[in-house]
Amino acid sequence: METESLKLARLTKLVTEHYHLEPISISRQQGGWASLAYRIETPSNTTYFLKEYEKKRSSTPKLTARLDKYIPVTCWLNENTDLAGKIPVPLKTQSGEYVCENADGIFLLYEYIHGETIGEKALNQAQIEQLTHILAELHKVGNSIPVPAEHLTEDFHVPFMNALNETMAARHLPPRLRSAIKPYENVLFEHLSILQELSSKLAGRMLPLRWCHTDIHPWNMMQSDHQLILIDWEGLKLAPVEADLMFLTDETYFHDFFALYKKIHPSYIIDEEALRFYKIRRLLEDIWEFTEQFLYDEQSEPEKEGTLKQLIHELDALKRWGR
Repeated sequence: METESLKLARLTKLVTEHYHLEPISISRQQGGWASLAYRIETPSNTTYFLKEYEKKRSSTPKLTARLDKYIPVTCWLNENTDLAGKIPVPLKTQSGEYVCENADGIFLLYEYIHGETIGEKALNQAQIEQLTHILAELHKVGNSIPVPAEHLTEDFHVPFMNALNETMAARHLPPRLRSAIKPYENVLFEHLSILQELSSKLAGRMLPLRWCHTDIHPWNMMQSDHQLILIDWEGLKLAPVEADLMFLTDETYFHDFFALYKKIHPSYIIDEEALRFYKIRRLLEDIWEFTEQFLYDEQSEPEKEGTLKQLIHELDALKRWGR
């Protein structure tokens, strides 16, 4: 098995070649479920954050397919709206690209955000207000910006639906996976059917589209000095704003959030059909992600056991939501 020192040596080579940096140290940081993270110290006392999407992960092709499409939008938003300093944008390589890669992974480099991830902590009132202003500002922007949005526009397609259906119907699933899914088969099939119906209906409607983050949760929020920062913009999409609001409607602070949001967007009314679509799609998408990880990722036995626990947690969430 590869040692950590060899891995870090390859990262040093990567940032030296692509960014002309001379790292004093590179240390692993807590990453998300989909990526690894590293802190880079340099002689100039400037600190950087390196994000890696591992090529061995089954989720990486999907997460990295749109990097060259969504990053120009975040750069435009950072330069032309009140979101400046509230969203991270990657640094360019020496060749002018936002992305570089080696045999291990695909990488983005950022200036380091000195602060704390909100994570399991509750948002305080100031953070709720700042989150509201970030989303309200983002939702002011539609498809009129001078950046192509063709591959970032919501079409209500559900790309994982066939794969999830086929997996549930497969005869030769690993026994542990089959045992995990079986108690939830009825609720899974029911919500797949509902999602298909909503997908068809919404595709035929002319809903207003705005730029949306589409992954609003406390692990994607950081507090830096007095500013809340929204990170991880891989899901950036031109979509109905319910694609963002669906994450907040069940939060205890939603009343305060929505009251302020309505002051900025006074004519807005929640579209319940779109809201339901996004809630069900997210629940089923998470179920598929963990199923896919269990089936196809290179995982140790403890990692497989952890993936299975996360899958069961999401299946329970779907069952509770469907009541």
